[in-house]
Amino acid sequence: MTLLDITELKTYYRADDGWVRATDDVSLSIDRGETVGLVGESGSGKTTLAKSIIRLLPDNAEVVDGSIDFDGTEVTELSNRELRKQIRWSEISMIPQNAMNGFDPVYTVGEQIVEVITYHEDTSKAEARERARTLFDDLGVDPDRVDDYPHQFSGGMAQRAMIALALALSPSLVLADEPTTALDVVIQDRILETIKELQEELNSAMIMITHDMSVVSETCDRIAVVYGGRIVEIADAETIIMNPRHPYTLGLRNAFPDISDDDQELISIPGTPPDLVDPDDGCRFAPRCPFAEEECWEVTPEPESYGDGHAVECHRADEIEHLQEEAGKKETWVEQDLGRSEEIEPSPPEEVELDD
Repeated sequence: MTLLDITELKTYYRADDGWVRATDDVSLSIDRGETVGLVGESGSGKTTLAKSIIRLLPDNAEVVDGSIDFDGTEVTELSNRELRKQIRWSEISMIPQNAMNGFDPVYTVGEQIVEVITYHEDTSKAEARERARTLFDDLGVDPDRVDDYPHQFSGGMAQRAMIALALALSPSLVLADEPTTALDVVIQDRILETIKELQEELNSAMIMITHDMSVVSETCDRIAVVYGGRIVEIADAETIIMNPRHPYTLGLRNAFPDISDDDQELISIPGTPPDLVDPDDGCRFAPRCPFAEEECWEVTPEPESYGDGHAVECHRADEIEHLQEEAGKKETWVEQDLGRSEEIEPSPPEEVELDD
């Protein structure tokens, strides 16, 4: 059963030289209890998409178009007060990338968890505190540490405390934004396993945001590959890892180490992500894609279905065998003048009505 249905979402940032199209015409649905990974390079629009869902955007950002239907409620039509009372933390919670930035340093961690619980539920502070202690225990943290301040926690413990806060009200959806970044691999594995166990216990859906293909391969049912503010490929996790069709996904896979191959050489994608202030027509990956043809520069590809929930935005996705074979060669990705054989004047971007 569908819990979250995002349709043609556009979230832009106001910049000195125009509007940055950080999330541009994105559609995505998530079922109850499902885990969907958002993977892509920094600046691809993953975090903006997640923050748009609960409208925790900075002052210079705006959802300019599209729909966010959460369990029958149109989130874009709610006031800030309605969002605080009905949606944030109680129904949709967020685990930020840096847990230390998520806590107020002048209050104990326990006080902050208790405040969230008592704001949304008719329960006593004593009962809320006991729930916080139980969550700490479930997460492998000494329950007495609820009386400690954020600066008294290590990075791994702070992340566990933030997970406790995110799960305190048994939300239907958890947004996990790089929840294990900067942690060593042992702690990362333990935290991911803990999140998965608690998520299954609560039957919560989750959006896992990361640039790490290994994380999504272990934790997610489906994976959405995000590039230039768009979802360029989406499918079940096994398909994305083993049989992707988009050149960008193939490039990401080249940077994913195979422990069974001692001689594997990781291959990076040349170039940099696109300028989203005034993006050209055509595929946004074309300037970095070794397979780009004239059509790729001129025409924005539409999502094409390849069965069983697999959708790809690529004009050459039908040539999968050739693309996969060539993408595995280092010489294919050597930085060069990738793209058009002749200079083509790009068409001006479509005008969008925005408030000043």
